[in-house]
Amino acid sequence: MGSHLSKQLERRKAISTEKKALADLQQSCGCEFPGCDYIPSDRKNWMAGVGPEKLHINKIVWPGTHDSATNKIGIRFVSRPFAQCQSLSIYNQLVAGTRVLDIRVQQDRRVCHGILKTYSVDVVLTDLKRFLSETESEIVILEIRTEFGHEDPPEFDKYLSEQLGDHLIHQDDGVFGKTVAELLPKRVICVWKPRKSPQPKRGDPLWSAGYLKDNWIDTDLPSTKFESNLKHLSQQQPAGSRKFFYRVENTVTPQPDNPILCVKPVTNRIHCYAKVFIIECVKRGCADRLQIFSTDFIDKEFVDACVGLTSARAEGKA
Repeated sequence: MGSHLSKQLERRKAISTEKKALADLQQSCGCEFPGCDYIPSDRKNWMAGVGPEKLHINKIVWPGTHDSATNKIGIRFVSRPFAQCQSLSIYNQLVAGTRVLDIRVQQDRRVCHGILKTYSVDVVLTDLKRFLSETESEIVILEIRTEFGHEDPPEFDKYLSEQLGDHLIHQDDGVFGKTVAELLPKRVICVWKPRKSPQPKRGDPLWSAGYLKDNWIDTDLPSTKFESNLKHLSQQQPAGSRKFFYRVENTVTPQPDNPILCVKPVTNRIHCYAKVFIIECVKRGCADRLQIFSTDFIDKEFVDACVGLTSARAEGKA
């Protein structure tokens, strides 16, 4: 009991120290980065606002959500706080400016997060198609994977192709150098990551797992995650020369050895430092590598930071 208590006290001290480190960094780093003064007039149509003819796919800073379809996961007030990473529906995330969705499924096509499950993936696709029907120039990256510990849904690639049909941008390395305008009217890059089923191939309607990469760091320590994200990002090639998407996740994750296991109070340790991360990317010379930037509980400040840097790139200012 004594050693356990001592360990918990050490953990709390480490978390407090790391929270202070980020707060101090925020105070000292200023608040400016290329595009920081750009506020989209309509987040639902922000790509249209920046200009589809100016937006190259590999120069966009894509605002993304982590575990996107968890707004109704588990049982409210019981299991939901341990797995919920978003409070908005898929449709409302897209309206708010999200352009990368992270969806985890199990064998029966229901969305899940670990052992907890929620609605069918049909709900996700219905929301996505509604958004596409209401906009003209917004491109969405839809990543769907089979959750760890689960089996692939049968014939899921065929199902996705049938559901999304003519919206799909087919797997092709040439897409990265094109503008949004050149890809329209096709609107969805769907990355399917099965555990055992065959991967999509070049020319297929779906994209294979290697086209969306990240370096997942499983920690609840915010400064550790912040610095690790910067380190891994700095090791990437500039986004303009890559033939895959690279994601940085501005999140921290509850750990079993810590008494706080609910997602929101843990991820809030890093949530407000997205702009600080972009500023540090600029200072450390790796801002040209930032591409997909994802978060829990997405909000307008996060979206505006991504769109602002995207706008600066489109205007040749970053």
